[in-house]
Amino acid sequence: MRQRSARIAVLLFLILGVRLASAQSGGQLRFCLRSEPKTFNPLLVADDASETVRYLTGGVLMRLNRMTQQLEPQLAVAWKVSDNGRTISFKLRENVHFSDGTAFSAEDVAYTMQQLMDPALHSPTGDSFRSGKGKIVTQVTGKSQISVTFPAPVVGLDKLFDQVAIMSAKSPEKEMAVLGPYFVAENKAGSYLLLKRNPNYWKHDADGRPLPYIDSIRLDIQQNRDIEMLRLLRGEIDIINSLDAEYYDKLEAQAPGMAYDAGVSLDSEQMWFNQVPNSPLPAYKKTWFSSTNFRRAISESINREDLVRVVFRGHARPAVSWISPANKFWFNSRLQPHPFAPKAALQALAQDGFHMQNGALHDREGHLVEFSVITNAGNKYRERMAAMIQQDLAGIGIRLNVVTLDFPSLIERITRSFDYEACLLGLVNDDLDPNAQMNVWLSSADNHQWNPRQKAPSTAWEAEIDSLMRAQAATLDMKKRKQAIDRVQEIVWQQEPFIYLVNKDAMSAVSTALHHAHPVVLRPQAYWNIDQLTLASEVARNR
Repeated sequence: MRQRSARIAVLLFLILGVRLASAQSGGQLRFCLRSEPKTFNPLLVADDASETVRYLTGGVLMRLNRMTQQLEPQLAVAWKVSDNGRTISFKLRENVHFSDGTAFSAEDVAYTMQQLMDPALHSPTGDSFRSGKGKIVTQVTGKSQISVTFPAPVVGLDKLFDQVAIMSAKSPEKEMAVLGPYFVAENKAGSYLLLKRNPNYWKHDADGRPLPYIDSIRLDIQQNRDIEMLRLLRGEIDIINSLDAEYYDKLEAQAPGMAYDAGVSLDSEQMWFNQVPNSPLPAYKKTWFSSTNFRRAISESINREDLVRVVFRGHARPAVSWISPANKFWFNSRLQPHPFAPKAALQALAQDGFHMQNGALHDREGHLVEFSVITNAGNKYRERMAAMIQQDLAGIGIRLNVVTLDFPSLIERITRSFDYEACLLGLVNDDLDPNAQMNVWLSSADNHQWNPRQKAPSTAWEAEIDSLMRAQAATLDMKKRKQAIDRVQEIVWQQEPFIYLVNKDAMSAVSTALHHAHPVVLRPQAYWNIDQLTLASEVARNR
């Protein structure tokens, strides 16, 4: 019994010791940005570097926990969505101050929202809130209470505030006065940014100690991935927030304790066929590409498992539809990736009159089945995928030509001239709510890539998707929304306007000197819990 009590005492001592060490961490965290931030105004963020700075410095009303994927209170201790999604009311945390000492109140929230929704500002963050014509109305009902009313319902309204960093209405420092864990202390153009601990940050740990634990963050501007990796191995930096498969495997071979694969991400790689009626393609190819049997046959002729194994070195998963399995709530778990089934593909093609002749596939009119796929030059993963798809399609008698283009030329073809046959690209997705992809799935949308800007849906299934997407956007009933989105995923799985290939894994690198990091699939993967991170005592002392 004494021995057990002694063990418990030692365990408690160790736990308390770790907590004390955490509180005394201090020191400087270091990692790299690929480019300079384009803005410090949190409402104008549209690039990765600026988003990093906003996440580290901005105080938000609610924060999406990147691990649980649930909203948590921050500057707002409570909130309520009402009026069918038009109005949100907040009860704010009291006795909070900006980094320069200016007091935080409901007036700051009102000021931020008015700035955010000002059409003259052209805020990318504000675009997510635009639901109809008219202005928003902010009503301050007390020092710590405010309601915001939009001209029309906004789906997933509360979750959008994860991206809204509150600005001061009164501080002379304007956007440089912040409510987050750090503030920008120094900006040496083209070289580095130095962030320092916000002395007025409102958060404390369970023992009442102020957060964050780390004193400062140095963000070096570094575009070269090889140099970044070398600096990590030398102990000069502590994090690489996003790794590709090749760099992950190199790191795992040299320093396995630093490599983290959090599992499948929200990002997808897909290909699609040009179905634009007035595109400069031969009529017989337009007939191919508009056929569900043809698209399904192409899909079943692609070995997704091989793409995962060879191209992504196992750090990916065969894709199912437009929502990744990483999106825990919205993913339709009844669906499975399309199998590699070349025999079934040939049977589907036969239904449309395709037939083999001298080892090559021909259509019912005798045309040789041959087409080109375009992708962006310099992306080695897509170039490798295209080469493997080329081999797979040769197995059913189809000749695929791979064309790599610089990115501006590729965008010109898929959005303006429509002078292409098929395209292989990816989608980087940061939003869990499927409503963020309304600009893809509505047939009238610009990003309805296979046939954009339709005056009326060209097919019955596109009309059904239009109806379902609008229906889910018009209700706050999550059960009804989930049913609608599940059905959209089923339609996309059946019709394959996009042939989804893989969902890549979210991979990061974290120094063994950085403690309490738990990389996840949602951005920012490695430092989402920045105010909980600590440095090893020796590293902290030397920085």
